[in-house]
Amino acid sequence: MGHPKFARSKTQTPAHPWKAARIEEEHALKEQFGLKKVGGMREIWREKSALRRHRNQAMKLIGRVDSSEGHYAREKEDLVNAMYRKGLLPHGSNIDDILQINVEHMLARRLQSVVYYRGLAPSMRAARNMIVHGHIAIGEQRMTVPGYKILREEEDKLQYSTTSPYLDDNHPFRVEMEQLRLTRVSEEEEPEEVVGVRATTENDEFVQQIKADAAEAPSVEETVPEEGGDE
Repeated sequence: MGHPKFARSKTQTPAHPWKAARIEEEHALKEQFGLKKVGGMREIWREKSALRRHRNQAMKLIGRVDSSEGHYAREKEDLVNAMYRKGLLPHGSNIDDILQINVEHMLARRLQSVVYYRGLAPSMRAARNMIVHGHIAIGEQRMTVPGYKILREEEDKLQYSTTSPYLDDNHPFRVEMEQLRLTRVSEEEEPEEVVGVRATTENDEFVQQIKADAAEAPSVEETVPEEGGDE
């Protein structure tokens, strides 16, 4: 038993430290969500541990036979509502949908990810840097923790902090961000290029075959009889 003053860590490390498939997957997640270069794996393990707790709680309630009414029914409803408030489930979901949540959904609810998705930063790495240096706030509260789990109701309050120079719309950073956004919008509106279609050339084999067949075929004048001839 540990000392009650020091809480036990809730983050579970991998059972096997040298699984190539798991390491490659975590490196890809680290690059996708702009996690720390050193220590980013632990951020992923923290989200996996939280996801494991959500799934275990959901499976216990799903396995209850008498959970359609009474205390367990209320517990089911509370769990689904909590997942909705955290932004992990859409409106109208049920407890079975909790089992469909994966680690990418958990990482996407971090403050760093939401700042990027909201267009307040040009990249995931830039979003992390801006949060650490106090440029991001939720309402009047300045945030400095990239891994903070932002609630659904807090998304509309997400903005640049009052002490940040980026609050000015004419700041060069904001101007570049707007130009980048317009460029991305224009690229998305362009029609998609047809893949696998190319122009024919004189050297194509089937073009040469068509020309050869046309040269061997009789002309139209030879096949049509002249008018006034013998019937």
